[in-house]
Formats: sequence, C-alpha cells, structure tokens
Amino acid sequence: MPGLQAAVVPVTPFQQNCALIWDSDTKRGVVIDPGGDVPRIMETLDKLGVTVESILLTHGHVDHAAGAAALKEALTKDGVAPPIVGPDVRDKFLLDGLGEQGAAFGIAGARAVTPDRFLVEGDTVKIGGADFSVLHCPGHTPGHVVFFNADARFAVVGDVLFRGSVGRTDFPYGDTKALIESIRVKLFPLGDDVSFICGHGPGSTLGTERESNPFVRG
Repeated sequence: MPGLQAAVVPVTPFQQNCALIWDSDTKRGVVIDPGGDVPRIMETLDKLGVTVESILLTHGHVDHAAGAAALKEALTKDGVAPPIVGPDVRDKFLLDGLGEQGAAFGIAGARAVTPDRFLVEGDTVKIGGADFSVLHCPGHTPGHVVFFNADARFAVVGDVLFRGSVGRTDFPYGDTKALIESIRVKLFPLGDDVSFICGHGPGSTLGTERESNPFVRG
C-alpha cells in the first residue's frame, strides 16, 4: 500500500487478526478490532513507534471489540484519548453485551463499549491520513462494516469474507442470504486486484475468492 504499512496482532483464544495500519512517514495510524490482549497490542505499537489516532471496529463480536475500552484507556495521554469508531449502530446490542460474551467464551477482561461514533454506509474514516470508504456488509452481524481504500486497492473485511470461507451466520441474528449478497454486491465489484485483511487467518484478494471460494464463486 503506497504510504501505508500494516501489521497483524493475533488476539484472544480465537486468534483474531487485530490490524494496525499506519502512515510510514508520520507513524500515525489506527488499531482495528482490538478484541483483547491489550498489553500485547500496546507492546507492538511501542515497538513500531505508531501513534494511534483512532480505534476502529468492524463489528460487535467479543474477539473483535472486547478490548476496545481498555485500549482507549491505555492510549489516553493528558486527558486526550483516541475515539472508538464503528461499527454500524445495528451492532449496539452486541457491544452492550460484550461482558456476557466474554464470560461465555472464557475471554478475561471483556468489557462493554460505547463507540464515540457509529458508522453508516457512505461514511469515510481516516487511516494513516488516507480516506477509507465505509461499506455496510451485514449477514455475520447486522451492523458489520468494511473499510476500503480505492487508491491502495486494499480493504479490511472483518468476518465477512475469509480465504476459502465466509463468516458464520449460525447466530439468532445471522443472515446467510444477506452475507452472500454483501460479498457479491458490495465487495466483489471493488475489483479482483483488491487485497484484504480478514478477521481470522491469512488474507487474500477479491479475485482469488471470486474464482475459488466455494461459498461465493460464480
């Protein structure tokens, strides 16, 4: 990505990809989906020398959002804290219940969080000085969002799409039809050359998944 760098910190027992993205010149950037293991995230930020301008959330599941409140506190200096931004307000019920989710899945320290700003389709967020478009991609959760930068041909897709798989929809609020539509109507038209970081496992390109992912090819 021209001007941008990225690193992934696996967090929680689910080995969720907490993404750090920053501008290579200014060393200013964001943390996306800090689900837990905040000391590990802070250690990585210190090693990289990155100043965090905001904390972004793709959706409200415990392994993606349960460390956001603690990370915000850890990054607060002289009373100034990076805002927590996203997801869509339709995931508020999940964010409100993060403590219960953590107890159910054995994730210590999981805390409910209220974002400083919810996102909607068509919004933009700054990541390392670059504008990323916000796409509402429901199905895995009702308020899941994706971040996309056209110039870098790069996206952060959370748990919508994986290499060779797609996000789970076997929740009371899951919607398989909506998830597949999100991928085919919102993501694939962005272009085959778009690479992405996903919520778990290795990344891929939209073209590779369009051609070979058994859940969405064709």
